[in-house]
Amino acid sequence: MRLHLPDRAALDLDRAVIVGILNLTPDSFSDGGAYGDADGAVGAAMSMVEQGADAIDIGGESTRPGAQRIDADEQCRRVIPVIERLAGETDVSLSVDTTRSVVAERALDAGAVMVNDVSAGRDDTDVFRVAADRGAALVLMHMLGEPATMQDDPQYGDVVTEVRDFLMRRVEAAGAAGVRQEQIVIDPGIGFGKTTAHNLVLLRHLDVFVATGQAVMLGASRKRFIGQITGQDDPAQRAVGTAATTVLGVMAGVQMFRVHDVGMNREAADVVTAVREAQGK
Repeated sequence: MRLHLPDRAALDLDRAVIVGILNLTPDSFSDGGAYGDADGAVGAAMSMVEQGADAIDIGGESTRPGAQRIDADEQCRRVIPVIERLAGETDVSLSVDTTRSVVAERALDAGAVMVNDVSAGRDDTDVFRVAADRGAALVLMHMLGEPATMQDDPQYGDVVTEVRDFLMRRVEAAGAAGVRQEQIVIDPGIGFGKTTAHNLVLLRHLDVFVATGQAVMLGASRKRFIGQITGQDDPAQRAVGTAATTVLGVMAGVQMFRVHDVGMNREAADVVTAVREAQGK
């Protein structure tokens, strides 16, 4: 499987794609405020590239539980200079983490090739138009409610079926707006309006999402449910637990992994891939 990208060769999904997280925010749950200026952010991104990142996802608005919204101008102020710098210094694919079409469009102008929309086009339907017009890859994620309220007693009848059906409706909506199927990635939204029990069930049934035929991205990195299982209150200490979810994802056929700790997850994915290939011989 290959993911269509604008103005360059498609991204090969036959090998697990590791997407490094670069949050240019003061309030993200794990690394908020870690990069005080563009130099620090670019340096962090290049370090992830050296560790094996295939793509970098750059965001200017926190989507942690309880987070408040940031306007498009402020998001652009945070992310565009970094995307411009990285586009000139590395060949890895650059993604912008935003729900706003104006931010997406400016990021694509600056050198990004992918839009990661945690609202799946519900916040701003023009994101679909931008992706369609520009041929950009588009990640559609499931979230119950919005960041400010998503963890207020989330309820599902059948979390796997409901999340899958929501995502396929959003794929259909994107397609109706002109986004090609080979541009679209779906993300079950681990930790976005889900309890620990919901997250675990989704991880147990990642194959259901793979079976849709869409590329799938898993974003479980350093999430609270890992700390609840391992007893690690500090998100930075949840790297091993995150790598375990990457192993589960590769075994289920997931193609893309959005992570903070690139090196560890690159190694975990590569070892599992080697074992799977050996079993097939």
